[in-house]
Amino acid sequence: MADQSPQSPSLSTPPPPPPPTLQSTTSEPPPPPTRSSLFPFLTSLNRPKLRVTSEFDSDSLLFLNKVSCKLFDNLAKLKLSFQNNSQREVTQPQLSLTSKYLSVLYDVEEKNTFIKSTVDVSPRLQLRALHNVNAQQGEVAMEANLAEPGYSLELSSPVPIGYPRATLKFPLGEVSIQEREEEEEEEEKNKRMLSINGILKRQVMDGVCSALYTDEELRLRYAYKDEALSFIPTISLPSNAASFAFKRRLSPSDKLSYWYKFDSNMWSAVYKRTYGKDYKFKAGYDSEVRLGWASLWVGDEAGKVKTTPRKMKVQFMLQVPQDDIKTSVLMFRVKKRWDI
Repeated sequence: MADQSPQSPSLSTPPPPPPPTLQSTTSEPPPPPTRSSLFPFLTSLNRPKLRVTSEFDSDSLLFLNKVSCKLFDNLAKLKLSFQNNSQREVTQPQLSLTSKYLSVLYDVEEKNTFIKSTVDVSPRLQLRALHNVNAQQGEVAMEANLAEPGYSLELSSPVPIGYPRATLKFPLGEVSIQEREEEEEEEEKNKRMLSINGILKRQVMDGVCSALYTDEELRLRYAYKDEALSFIPTISLPSNAASFAFKRRLSPSDKLSYWYKFDSNMWSAVYKRTYGKDYKFKAGYDSEVRLGWASLWVGDEAGKVKTTPRKMKVQFMLQVPQDDIKTSVLMFRVKKRWDI
């Protein structure tokens, strides 16, 4: 009988599984802490964005510069303004800090500080204060909203010396009363009297009629305006100085304005044409100074620089004197803003 060799164990049974390895109880070291995790308050102290605005006027040869930024999550605004003349000298530097309740303006050349504060004591009561540090003068005012909507009473007084003033505001206008002193030559002394100023407005015949009384002069004005026409006559009493303004919209892009003064026979006229929102051409004549002019605006003339293309506005103006055309002057003005 032939010898039979023993069967190989690898063919008969599978090898036993390897013994389980014990996982390390110690985890990998954590990454090094970042600067923000060590000092979490630094994440809220990022450098505020700077707004730099420069304006050049060829007539005065001055650069007007403003540098501003918002602080404390837009709770306050810091602004530095100064001028550069033709000799590149820095003039009229001023530094201001403005917030909702407090504004401080510092004039570097005059070394003077102007402070303005507004405090809402209650929903119907507001206190305001102005102070000139060098002059040691200011004003304190209190305004109270009355029960009826649109009505308020304001009491103000100069500090430290002055006469108080009371102002009543209502939907049709406002009236203010203040005591003042008037010198009398015969008696050579000051006489106290009440000074009354005010303005009244009322809708009359599809227009607004207003009466402004100040410094013992009454100015009556009526303004009628619709989509195509504006007519504004004005008269002052007791001087009887009268004038009127006439404005006519020729098309959605064209407008003509005309002013005439009856007491001096002086007049002026302006023609305006717009090309879209950012281009405006204007031309006019003023008989008082005998001067004709024409200007071209690139950028919204009345709007802010940030709303214009590339945050820049440019104006070119040509002035032509009627007496001597050879002395005509071409001027320009450029205003540019950078956000840094």
